[in-house]
Amino acid sequence: MTKKDRYSKALAWFRENMKVAQSELVYNSNFELLVAVILSAQCTDKRVNMVTPALFRHFPDARAMADGSVAEIISFVHSVSYPNSKAQHLHDMSVMLVRDYGGEVPSDMDDLLRLPGVGRKTANVMAAVAFDKPAMPVDTHVFRVSNRIGFTDDSKTPLETEKELVKNIPAELLGQAHHWILLHGRYVCTARNPKCKDCGLADVCKYHRKEKNI
Repeated sequence: MTKKDRYSKALAWFRENMKVAQSELVYNSNFELLVAVILSAQCTDKRVNMVTPALFRHFPDARAMADGSVAEIISFVHSVSYPNSKAQHLHDMSVMLVRDYGGEVPSDMDDLLRLPGVGRKTANVMAAVAFDKPAMPVDTHVFRVSNRIGFTDDSKTPLETEKELVKNIPAELLGQAHHWILLHGRYVCTARNPKCKDCGLADVCKYHRKEKNI
C-alpha cells in the first residue's frame, strides 16, 4: 500500500466514523483555551477540566491573571503536573498579553511563540482551534499514532511528524485531522495494549499488518 493510499483510506474512515471530533478541554474564550492548553502539558484533559472552572472564575481574563500572584495561581492548579512552573508561565504569559497585545491572544504564530509557556504544539493548537488556521499540533498521541499507522516513517521528533502530516493532509482538513488522530490515540490506539481488534484502521495500519505478518 502506498503512503498516498494509506492517507486517503484513513482520512476517509475518520470522516465517516468520527463526525464529531473536537478538543475535550472546556473553555469559553481564547484566553481560557490558551490557559487550559498550557496546563494540559503532560497532564490529562480530565484533570485540567477539574481545576479550570474555579481558576477561570477567579481569573476571567489576562488582565485579572496578570494582576494576581503566582502563589494565587498555584493554589488553583496545584493538582496538575508541574504546578509551580505552569503557574509562573501563566502569570508571565498574562503579563505579556496585557502589555503587548491589549489583553487579547494573538493569532500570529510568531507572536504566540513569544508567550511564556507556549511551545510549538500549544501555538499550533491555538492556530487550529481558536483561529481556524491550517495547523497540525503534535502531542504524544498524534506522534505515536502517526508512526504506528504509517502516516510517518519512524519519525524521531514532533516537528518531523508535523511536517509530514502537513505535507500529506489537505490544508482544510488539518485542524479536524489533529482531533481525529489525537482522540484515536487517546481511546483506541493507546500507548499500551492498543485496541487493534476494535480499530477501523487495522487494514491500513502498518503496526497491525506487521503484527499479523500481512
